[in-house]
Amino acid sequence: MKTIPHPNRRETMTLDGSRIAPCLWLDSEAEPAARFYTSVFPNSSIGRISTYGKEGHEVHGRSEGSVLTVDFVLDGHPFTALNGGPHFTFNEAVSFQVLCSTQEEIDFYWERLSKDGDPAAQQCGWLKDRFGVSWQVVPVQLQELMAEADPSRKGRVMEALLAMKKLELAQLQRAYDGAASREGGS
Repeated sequence: MKTIPHPNRRETMTLDGSRIAPCLWLDSEAEPAARFYTSVFPNSSIGRISTYGKEGHEVHGRSEGSVLTVDFVLDGHPFTALNGGPHFTFNEAVSFQVLCSTQEEIDFYWERLSKDGDPAAQQCGWLKDRFGVSWQVVPVQLQELMAEADPSRKGRVMEALLAMKKLELAQLQRAYDGAASREGGS
């Protein structure tokens, strides 16, 4: 992704005006991961792909010409994927939220992001994809439901939420309204 000088600072920014862009450290899957993510989200694209040179081979051990980084955009947000080797792996301490307006959106993103992921890492709208990245696929309405001042309403929503893997908006709303089903989500 090209950078342009910020008019009031010496730093540079990405073309979309962002100064902060997540970098995903992967072993050797930077390009497949970027292609997967851009296939899931609208307004997404692959940008610049950089490769390793012969310099530093004794440190990184990568073949000259193999992919080093892939710049990509997910739904308008800049990201970088880095083939850094097996030294670091993802954990749930950092995740990406996908805020959804409808159950259809929740189902869409859940199905695609969880495909070939870790089913044991699915709880309360969280999932881990096939690259080990954690995502939270949540309805935007959840923020409102959990900000409720009435502790009994908020408690019912939390109880329903904890019983689910993929979030079911209608069940969360029923819990909020006091007519919650005791069955969990899918």
